[in-house]
This record gives sequence, C-alpha cells and structure tokens, in this order.
Amino acid sequence: MQKESSIKKLFLVLIFFIPFFLQAKSDFSPFIKQQLEFVYAMDDSNITREKIIAISKKQEQFYSDTLDYFLKNKSEFLDKYRVYDKEIFALEKIILVNKRQGNKYAVTRDEVLVKSYKLLNAQNAMVRDILRALNKDSFVKFQVYMKDMYSKNKAINSKINKVNYTDILNIDDDSKILFQAKKNIKDFYALMEVNSDTLKYLTIFEKKMYRLNKYANYNLINPVIYINNTAFAKSINTILNAYGLNVVKLIFMFVVFIIVYIIRKFLYDIFEAYIVDIKSLKKYSKDILNSVRKPIDLIIILINIEFVLYIYQNFSSVEVISRFFKIIYVIFITFIIYKVVNVISSIKISDIDIADKKIKSEVINVGIKILNFIIMILGLLVVLHFGGANLTAVLSGLGIGGFAVALAAKDSLANFFGTLSILFSDVFSQGDWIVVDGQEGTVVEIGLRVTTLRTFDNAIIAIPNATLANQDVKNWNKRSLGRRIKMRLGIKYNSKYSDIQNAIKEIREMLTSHPKIATDNTKYEYSSRKSIKLVSKDDEIGIKKTLLVYLDEFSDSSINILVYCFTQSTNWAEWLEVKEDVMYKIMEIFERNNLEFAFPSMSIYNEDKN
Repeated sequence: MQKESSIKKLFLVLIFFIPFFLQAKSDFSPFIKQQLEFVYAMDDSNITREKIIAISKKQEQFYSDTLDYFLKNKSEFLDKYRVYDKEIFALEKIILVNKRQGNKYAVTRDEVLVKSYKLLNAQNAMVRDILRALNKDSFVKFQVYMKDMYSKNKAINSKINKVNYTDILNIDDDSKILFQAKKNIKDFYALMEVNSDTLKYLTIFEKKMYRLNKYANYNLINPVIYINNTAFAKSINTILNAYGLNVVKLIFMFVVFIIVYIIRKFLYDIFEAYIVDIKSLKKYSKDILNSVRKPIDLIIILINIEFVLYIYQNFSSVEVISRFFKIIYVIFITFIIYKVVNVISSIKISDIDIADKKIKSEVINVGIKILNFIIMILGLLVVLHFGGANLTAVLSGLGIGGFAVALAAKDSLANFFGTLSILFSDVFSQGDWIVVDGQEGTVVEIGLRVTTLRTFDNAIIAIPNATLANQDVKNWNKRSLGRRIKMRLGIKYNSKYSDIQNAIKEIREMLTSHPKIATDNTKYEYSSRKSIKLVSKDDEIGIKKTLLVYLDEFSDSSINILVYCFTQSTNWAEWLEVKEDVMYKIMEIFERNNLEFAFPSMSIYNEDKN
C-alpha cells in the first residue's frame, strides 16, 4: 500500500510539471524562416529608406528563385500535403493538458503556434492548387482561378486570426512560457505578413509562373532557367522586359519560325505528291498547285504570327486573338477550295467538245456559280461558328424567315428560274449574236440573275433572265451553213430583152459556180448525234442552200432582177468578202451585156395641144 501511495504522488508531481516541459518549438521550413527574416528586418524601427529598397529587391529575387525551384521540382512539391499536420496534432494534445492544469500562458503559446501552422498549411494548399491550375488551357482562366484561390485563402486566414493578442504582448512578466508565447504571437503576425507578401509576389510573377510551367511541360525548364540566369540574358532582359519580351522568348520565336518553315516545305511536298497521285486530279495538278501556292504561303505566315503571339503571351492563347485567327484560317481554306473548284471547272470547260455540245459550257458555268455559292455559304457558317454565333438559332431563323425572304427575293428567284429556262431551252449560248427586245449584241455571260450582252458599239447591256426568258429572241449564230445575200438589181427600161435574159442566165451560172456560195451541191457533215425531234434536219441545225435569180418586177423607175442566195460561211467578215465579190462580178456581167443600173428618175412630156 505504501508503494502504491508513492507511485500516486510521483504521478501527481509529473502531471504538475508536464506543462513546463510539454511544448513544441516552432519548426518552420528554410523558406518560411527566410521570409520571416525579411519581415522582421522591415519592422526595424531604425530602418532607412535605402535599406527598405535593398531588402525589397532581395525579397523579390528570393521569391523569383523560389518560384524557379518549385517549378523545377513541381511534382515533388505537389506530393507534400498538409505539411504541419503532425505538429498541429501534437500541439492540440499538449493544449488539452495545459488547459486542465490551468496553464494559461502555455495554452496561448501553443494555440498561437497551431494557428501559425494552420496558416502555413492553408498557404501551402493554395500554392499547390495554383501550381496544378497552371495547366489550364488559357492564361485568362488561370488568372480567374488564382483570384478564387486568393479569396479562399483570405477567408481561411480571417477565421484563423479572430483573437487579438495585443494585451498579452503588453504583459510585463519574466516567465519563460510568456516569453515564448510572445515570440509565437510575433511570428504569427509576421506569418500573416508573409502570407500577404506571398499573394503579392504570386500576382507579380503570375505570367512568369505560367510561362515556366509551359517550359516544364516541354522538359525545357532547366536550360531556360540557366539561360535567364546568365549575365548576358539578365542585362538584355532589363531592356526587353519593358516590351513583354526576354531572351528565351526571342530564341523560341526564332526556333518556331525555322520549324514551321521546314514543316511547311515538307507538307507542301506531300500535298503536291498526293495531288499528282490522284488519277482524277493528275491532269489538273499543276494548275491546282499554282492556284493554291500563295494562299498556303499566307496561311503559313499566319501560323508563324500566331505562334509568335502565343509565345509573346507567355504560351497562353487569348480568346479574341485565337478566334480571329480561326476565322482567318476558315476564310483562306474556303478560298483555297473555291480556287481548286474553279481551276478544275475552267479546264473542264476548255475540254468540252464545242462541236458536239453534249454539255453546254453555260450549264457548267452556272453549275460552278451555284457550287461557289454553296462553298461561300458553308464558309460563312463556319466563320459564324468560330465568331461565337449560335448556328442552331441562325438555321432556325432561316426557317422562320424563309417565307419573308422568298417574298423579298421573288425577282431574284424569277431570274434564277429564268436562267434554268434559258439553259435548258438552248435558245442561245455564250458568244452568240442575238437580238432581243430591240437590244442587239454578243452574249458575254449567262449568269444566275442576268445575261450580259456586248453591243456592237462596245457597250454592256444586262438583261434580267426572267425578262429574257419571256421575250422573242433572234439568234444569228444558230446557223451552220448559209448567210443570206438578197439584192434587187434595177436596170433601165430601155434595156433589150435579150440582154436582160443573158445577164440573168450569167448571174445564175456565176453564183452556182462560185466556190463560196451555198448550192444544192454543197456538202455539209452532219453530227452523228441523232435528233429525236420530228423536224427538218437542215432547219434544226441551220443550213440554207437556196439560190434564186429571176426577173422580179417592173418598178416605177427600173426593171428589177432578184438575186437571192446564201454564202457558205456564216462569219460576218467572210460574208462581206463574198458579197463584195458577187457584186463586182454582177457589174462585169451588166457591162458585158450593155446593161446600165437604173436610179429613181422622172420623165416629163410636154404635149402640143395644137
């Protein structure tokens, strides 16, 4: 019993003295200790302005170097979670013991230290979350996330710093426990300043942090930091930093430019080989490559510019700039497709057998315009998509407004259907000489809305296709053989019957034997294509061989001979040459037969009444 009593007394003595021995000393990391030194140095009452500036520079450099270290060892730092949990757990046990014993100063000492550790844990968690957020796809999103982290950190610190310890700091007592409590309180307030400094420098170095993280992702952070720490880079960067540049950025811009140029040449060679290997495009490969070379070169230049801006923006993409480049790329790609389609179609048109005319060039031309319209509409829709427009709403709006659009564009629709009517009716083609509604000229183009004519006095006339489809059209080119020569030759009344008869006979023989006048003996090769229409073959394709030379009428001042024939050529210049030759020969025949051309005249007879 005496032994048990001794043990109880010893236990009571230990319980009484435990609070004096149970205390956890503040064990901060070297990083925190260095920051505390900066804070205490700044709080010196005798500090000068010059010293404050010098300490601030050292502090900024310290944070910069620490940031380099963290990003170089990012994975290692991210694995450290709630660093001070063990210390907090031990201190909370000690606090319970001290509370039971009524050791007020010891409780305050340890509670403040717990708060310091919780403050550092919150700071550590915030930095870890920020490091993880560095992999966000844009710097703007990263900045938004950082602001959220700052707000959360400040909220946590506000909960931690609810008690004012000023009264304890003013207590004048030689107690060692109180002295330690005061030191912990001062450290706590200093750590609050350290936390504020950390937020400040994280904000200052947010661009550098984001940029270094990109280098780390590309396994380039060590050489980058090495270059930035060289004396040459530091001296140059002091100038470049004012423009948002540094030596490493310039090196990256140059390297990217070279790489893009090499890839551009390589990809262009692949594209060229691919086009040549496609059988259906082999014939057009040279023309296609020539037409798309400049647009592709411009796209490569734009890619280079976008990469340069991406590097300049600390390897982050600005949404407005990114959207702008996407729109430009879509415009250029649409233009390339447009060029390829038009190059192929132009070669196809040139390859059509004009004589056979199984496919009208106008049909292909209008088809190309419709295809171009579709390409432009699709390109516009993609541009609207990248521009941020809601395509679903746009397409829905087209359905709702379709009726209104149809009413507003009824003339345009009428012209479009007029185009189809013209193309399928085969009344005239591009290049034909036509007369319509008093307008005469050569058809330049049959468009989707209007047909353009080039008049013989070199003016342009645009006739809506809806009007043209409903007008009488005279087509001078729809003839294959035979352009008419029609003359009435007037001879004097005093001409002899035999001379007139001989002249008519000789003119008929002259025309029959003329090599450029169409006669029944003139041969014409018909197309092998059979017509299903029950019409005269000659009338369908425009062949005239009529030859007439007859005494036609007794007019007021002359006896008229009708000359009616057709030249073999339908060309206007050739027709004029043949007509001129025929007129010369007729003059020779009249001269040979003693005939003279008559002209309007009047004979007056005076009768003698006597």
